[in-house]
Amino acid sequence: MTTALLFSGQGAQEPGMGKTLHEAQPLVKAVYDEASDILGMDLAKVSFEGPEAELTQTAVCQPALFVHGFSVFSILRENKLLGDFHAALGLSLGEVTALTVAGVFDFATGLRVVAERGKLMQAACEATRGGMASVLGADREAVGELCREFDIDMANLNCPGQIVISGETDKVKAAVAAAKDRGFKRVVPLNVAGAYHSRLMEPARAAFAEYLETVEFAEPRVTVFSNTTGQPVRTPGEIREALIRQVVSPVLWEDCLRNAAALPVDRFIECGPRGILAGLARRTDPSWKVIPVSGQEDLAKLNG
Repeated sequence: MTTALLFSGQGAQEPGMGKTLHEAQPLVKAVYDEASDILGMDLAKVSFEGPEAELTQTAVCQPALFVHGFSVFSILRENKLLGDFHAALGLSLGEVTALTVAGVFDFATGLRVVAERGKLMQAACEATRGGMASVLGADREAVGELCREFDIDMANLNCPGQIVISGETDKVKAAVAAAKDRGFKRVVPLNVAGAYHSRLMEPARAAFAEYLETVEFAEPRVTVFSNTTGQPVRTPGEIREALIRQVVSPVLWEDCLRNAAALPVDRFIECGPRGILAGLARRTDPSWKVIPVSGQEDLAKLNG
């Protein structure tokens, strides 16, 4: 059975994620111990206990989600539950997790990349006044027109009828107010620290580009899809440039999903908390088989 793995992005985090795996699986404990040594913080404690305000910080939640996703992958691999592992894709920071499990870099390098990315994005958030909102029930053309009118950006094209807009706080608020009179089903302001995947992240993009020049990339052992195009990235140069552009570019998640399904693959396994990506996949195509795996209790779904 061919498998594509899905890895979570920021916003999926919740206190307790990974705790049951950590308690039951020595391999997962070793992963968290290594991560804590690399980061100089007790990542297990903040992941399992919170507080939520600390776990939500960009510089904390990005490494926490990376380690959780990699831990789920490691257990699936150890227990031979992956099937024919054919493709990997991740939403935003999850793309780094996908590249890591595909062998583009090792766990320690991937964690350092995510930690640097999170630190730079948090600094960009703190230096600007940005916000985001989710637009429901509209197509890409209509949302694109709204963004052009209010000088903001499309940040996430998650699934049919769900697009996230991003930009300066006042401009996003004005767009939200205007959208209510344009026939969109719903427009919901998001509780986020800044304007991710917008032009306001340019300082983070520039600094991240400089940092990635110090990182060695290998060719992926499975197909990995880039958020920036929805297409596979295959060479170290392509991967580096895609990761840099991704900081300020829209996340074409629906495109990534559709192109992965067309390889074809028989099933998607979500390696992350809360089943968010599984929900987006099902809304994109209800015929796809999607299995969310977050904790020890979820492994039985793959044994049946």
